[in-house]
Amino acid sequence: MTLPAAASCAAPDQAAPLPASLDLEKETVITGIVRSAEAEPVPGAYVRLLDSTGEFTAEVVTSAAGQFRFFAAPGSWTLRALSRHGNGDTAVTAGRGVNEVAVTVA
Repeated sequence: MTLPAAASCAAPDQAAPLPASLDLEKETVITGIVRSAEAEPVPGAYVRLLDSTGEFTAEVVTSAAGQFRFFAAPGSWTLRALSRHGNGDTAVTAGRGVNEVAVTVA
């Protein structure tokens, strides 16, 4: 049996616009781009969201333009990107609203 795309358990399109119904005064979004050491976007990278103790929380795959997005709680997080270009970590202290982050892999 094949499920329709909307019924699958895959992560949402990382390049899609934020939902219009999203209340950014109440929600925390961590979003950004994974880039190579040459500053090129890295498509297909795995980006992991780790909590303040280093525990794995979530993972998404970057879009064709290297974009990723997580909906999280405010606080301290680490983003770990794994790709064919290498790996990279970036710490972020996220507050309510949209938190833009860049992760460089080498």
